[in-house]
Amino acid sequence: MKHPLVSYPQDTSTPTSHLPFSPCVKVGDLIFVSGQASVDDKGFIISDTFEGEFRRSMENLRRVLESAGSDLAHVVQTRNYLRDAGDLVLFNQLYAEYFSAPFPARTTITHCLPASLWFEIEAVAVASHGA
Repeated sequence: MKHPLVSYPQDTSTPTSHLPFSPCVKVGDLIFVSGQASVDDKGFIISDTFEGEFRRSMENLRRVLESAGSDLAHVVQTRNYLRDAGDLVLFNQLYAEYFSAPFPARTTITHCLPASLWFEIEAVAVASHGA
């Protein structure tokens, strides 16, 4: 039996996956977003440069948050996974395009992704006011 405060928001714009997980889980006003990578709407990897994969991942994160009644401005924590530590400088530059001070709490781990991915991000957000 599911708890009444727990929901699994999705709409037609939410990227889905062929893997066994929900794009996000909403508990009250908290939204927990599963790892978003450079994938198409069916969850299949779209290979690109680090920057291209980062931007596609962020767009997927934005779409999942919107389906749950939130947005990037309401992200309170991110966990970031980079295949190569050599991309940290570029990662920080790109990250600052999507998030501004005061920044979300953040953890960044390198050398942890398969060769098929350059970047993945997961997040915790709060629902936008009135959502």
